[in-house]
Amino acid sequence: MALVSRVSGFSSCSASSHFRKAKTFWFNPICSLNCTSSSSSPFTEKHSIERYQRDSWVYNTKLEDASSSCNLPFDSNSVRENDIALQLPELKKMLEVLREKRESGGFDGGEGSCGPGNVYLVGTGPGDPELLTLKAVKVIRSADLLLYDRLVSNDVLELVSPDARLLYVGKTAGYHSRTQEEIHELLLSFAEAGATVVRLKGGDPLVFGRGGEEMDFLQNQGIQVKVIPGITAASGIAAELGIPLTHRGIANSVRFLTGHSRKGGTDPLYVAANAADPDSTLVVYMGLSTLPSLALKLMHHGLPSNTPAVAVERGTTLQQRMVFAELKDLADEISSAELVSPTLIIIGKVVALSPFWPHSSREASLLVEAKSAFEAHK
Repeated sequence: MALVSRVSGFSSCSASSHFRKAKTFWFNPICSLNCTSSSSSPFTEKHSIERYQRDSWVYNTKLEDASSSCNLPFDSNSVRENDIALQLPELKKMLEVLREKRESGGFDGGEGSCGPGNVYLVGTGPGDPELLTLKAVKVIRSADLLLYDRLVSNDVLELVSPDARLLYVGKTAGYHSRTQEEIHELLLSFAEAGATVVRLKGGDPLVFGRGGEEMDFLQNQGIQVKVIPGITAASGIAAELGIPLTHRGIANSVRFLTGHSRKGGTDPLYVAANAADPDSTLVVYMGLSTLPSLALKLMHHGLPSNTPAVAVERGTTLQQRMVFAELKDLADEISSAELVSPTLIIIGKVVALSPFWPHSSREASLLVEAKSAFEAHK
């Protein structure tokens, strides 16, 4: 119902102008939306050819040769509006088909089955499809519609049934293909029409994935929501590098931090005063841009400047890159290596236990000695 009102809004005076504008300068989704190839990325990058091929059903047009690309000047807001306007007719059509199927008893439950569909929030892990749970694979293959984020890897999306529909709703810095409110309404509208809707999220849906917000919204509308956990990036990437997030005598706790804050919210860097614990492991999500400030604040509040740390780009995928350094040098090393998002940062003494730590032999032996001393005095 929510999406229907939004569709109606787009067909009214102000929004219809968006759609007319789309028709006046639209050549094809690849050209007008400034697509580029993302073959080097394991994830769905904004305006990539792969994304528009995957979602071609919603544009009701045949994509041209995927090898072509155009670089027309644009601003992100006009591109976003044009993209949504192009999608609306097919989204409306799919909703109508689903409603007819529901009213005729075409969904499981037989004739007269008029209940809403289910929404599944599915965590897909950090990128490696072999880290998916069996339950996640089962649900992915049975979905009618899948709304997926940028950090759902291309390999995971290969598991989707050919009869299912995919719709990209990812966000990157400076460009949100859909607002969070629009994602809520899409989930609600298709669930109300009786579809099995899967919301695919990288990592775990309830760890910095806004899954809690989507679950709360849908449950308040009477929609049943089922959560299928995924391996969060902290666990998957730490395991890939041989880093125990906790280790007796070395790290007695682990803390997950976000490098971003909600618009108008408290600066996440203020947590540094409480997070500067040498006996804890810190894992920073989405922290590339704020790491220089965070590192300075952590050291100011007492975390030793030589604390081992690592930044991992596109962890667990074939494109994984990593930078090890002491905390005081990490930001400079990341800049030199030109790491890009998504990059996870792990800070703590346990990082020196990794076989990839460049000073591993000396520091690991010191950590083992410290552990032995700790156990001897228990």
